Amino acid sequence: MNRSELVAALADRAEVPRKDADAVLAALAEVAGEVVAKGDEKITVPGFLTFERTHRSARTARNPQTGEPIDIPSGFGVKVSAGSKLKEAAKGK
Repeated sequence: MNRSELVAALADRAEVPRKDADAVLAALAEVAGEVVAKGDEKITVPGFLTFERTHRSARTARNPQTGEPIDIPSGFGVKVSAGSKLKEAAKGK
């Protein structure tokens, strides 16, 4: 499902215009990005998803073509965890 299909499904389910559903989806993405960028808290949609920023330590990797070691600096990533309702849906229940 791509973004336009998701917006259409949300609009139909919530019985709102597609323009409003698209605005809400865009606002959710913007707020999630801001919270993850700050990194001091996480977003939890109970039973559905949790977004949080994680720290990645510096490490040494290898170039697969040459085998030469490469130093990868520390940085940040994003962890997205599925909630209980989403996990049950994935099981087909």
